[in-house]
Amino acid sequence: MLASYAVRVADSRGRQHDEPPHPYRDAFQRDRDRVIHSRAFRRLEDKTQVFTRRYSDHFRNRLTHTIEVAQISRTIAAQLGLNEDLVEALALVHDIGHPPFGHAGEKALDAAMRAQGTYFDHNLHALRIVSSFEQRYAAFPGMNLTFEVREGIIKHSRDYSAAEYPELTEYLLDERPPLEAQLIDLADEIAYNTADLDDGLEARILKLGEIRERVVIFGRFYREAEEKYPKAPDKLKFNEGLKRMLNRLVGDLIENTRARIAKAGVKTLDDVRRNPERLARFSDEVERERAEAKQFLYDRLYFSERLLPEKERAEEVVSQLFAFWVANPDKLPRSYQEDAKREPLPRVICDYIAGMTDTYILAQHKKFCAARKSPESPRLP
Repeated sequence: MLASYAVRVADSRGRQHDEPPHPYRDAFQRDRDRVIHSRAFRRLEDKTQVFTRRYSDHFRNRLTHTIEVAQISRTIAAQLGLNEDLVEALALVHDIGHPPFGHAGEKALDAAMRAQGTYFDHNLHALRIVSSFEQRYAAFPGMNLTFEVREGIIKHSRDYSAAEYPELTEYLLDERPPLEAQLIDLADEIAYNTADLDDGLEARILKLGEIRERVVIFGRFYREAEEKYPKAPDKLKFNEGLKRMLNRLVGDLIENTRARIAKAGVKTLDDVRRNPERLARFSDEVERERAEAKQFLYDRLYFSERLLPEKERAEEVVSQLFAFWVANPDKLPRSYQEDAKREPLPRVICDYIAGMTDTYILAQHKKFCAARKSPESPRLP
């Protein structure tokens, strides 16, 4: 049973290219399956989330993080009466536009593009992937996803103005996205705020004592676990505290969003779209707790001295390869040389690099830029 404000597949605005209906899967289920079967989705397995594989094969990569976001998103959607198939498709595709090496790779790629007078945006790159880069079907380019999934790709985490992005005007930029899209970025926050505490502790960069002290929401639940399981190993108490933290974030998002829907008098999808602000949100108290946890991760993990050499090396690899191909476009693969006849060379190079896995970009850097590497530069595995 869907809520009255949920997206109904029968009301979809359709695909870019007409297709006959499938006999036993609806349009959003087909979109989900197309994402799962895409090359871009498979490549997420070899793209850094926070840690490279030098630390452990047990840590999250972009793919396992994406699966966790999908699970959390479906749980929230079910409780709010939203379209779970649309939510799952959006969760699975939400990181598909990220380049190699996590945020360090994205920072370097954006800097390289800005030096060329433009920029890199992973949401817009994801839209390019699903609209044209994936070549799997004889009848049309790209994945031919429904309007609702394409809209959610660009609007799940931020608002774009038609004045700045006229090429996106078809995506109703003056309206809020459906709730199915609104919850994705928040589920993403829940997933990485909890998972990165877990991986950071496992990597021995974060210390249990400082997590308990600085992340108040976790510290409170750790004390509960300690009282209930006094003889359990610290790691299992940590797991119990982290589980309770995740439940607190998910439960609050469900209840607060439900309350905001009721307060706004939202009854239909049009009401959601026309509301002055997004309806999916944590309560003020939990938002403070979430922000505190995120700030702790930035202070103690993401910008830690232990991870800095790998971040610097990642940025070096991306920037040097970009500069090499700008100076030597004849060294690009033949298909990208052909693309450069129709599109600006920097955008073609950006598209090529953004689609690479960590392993592949390191191989390309070794092939083309080995002479440029500084002997003292730290190495990625």
